[in-house]
Amino acid sequence: MTRPTSYAGVGVGQRCARSGSGGLVLGAAILASQAALAQKERGEGSDTRGPLATVIFGSLEAGPAKSFASAGMKRAVTGGLEASGFRTLLKLGVAREQAGSARPRGIAWKTESQALIGYEWRISDTFVSLYAGADQESDYRETGGALRHASRFGARLQGDLWATPTDDTLIQASAYVSSLDRRIWGRLAPGWLVARAAWLGPEIEAYRQRDYSKLRLGLHLTGLRLLGVTWRLSAGWEKESARRGQAYGTLGLHWLR
Repeated sequence: MTRPTSYAGVGVGQRCARSGSGGLVLGAAILASQAALAQKERGEGSDTRGPLATVIFGSLEAGPAKSFASAGMKRAVTGGLEASGFRTLLKLGVAREQAGSARPRGIAWKTESQALIGYEWRISDTFVSLYAGADQESDYRETGGALRHASRFGARLQGDLWATPTDDTLIQASAYVSSLDRRIWGRLAPGWLVARAAWLGPEIEAYRQRDYSKLRLGLHLTGLRLLGVTWRLSAGWEKESARRGQAYGTLGLHWLR
């Protein structure tokens, strides 16, 4: 069985592009430079290859009222990802959703970023990680021809678990708490091996902040290998506090460098 490798888990409207996309361009440049540095340090292109030390990951979520894309990178501070050690984690995201519950509804664009550092404990095919760091969000809302913008900063604590109790079973869990609106999020996704390094199973995801909550129930297929990238597919039903229930779909990927 192929040994699993963890990952934390991919435009903005024209009016907010000057600020929102600028942050994404800067983040993309950081990711590219870090990946190039990782490649140089491992000596790729020569006969000597160091341990895999970087995971580049991304996700795309789609629903009737909201879409979200994110990209990020996790890097081992010393050594490689196969051993316990300190990690850095950088993630950038963009969301588009309806603004307001009364008509005429406007459009809201949100950009977010996290810069975290933590430690990952690895025992065979099992890992547990804990991160802490900065959490930032910018909000752009266009309603009635008026554009409003706000940016906020906070602190985040995040944990991840990947465990294979047997060769045919998987337990994957992630959670975080943030000082922004007292946010709490968690996801639990057990699975059973259905193909080489691919698991199928249910998932439950819950999110809550000061005046909003969301619950998701669905199925996931994790570990598909295609074009040198590992993929995750999820789909199911979600219920938000301010809207009726609706379907959701998620596409995730990660790439080892």
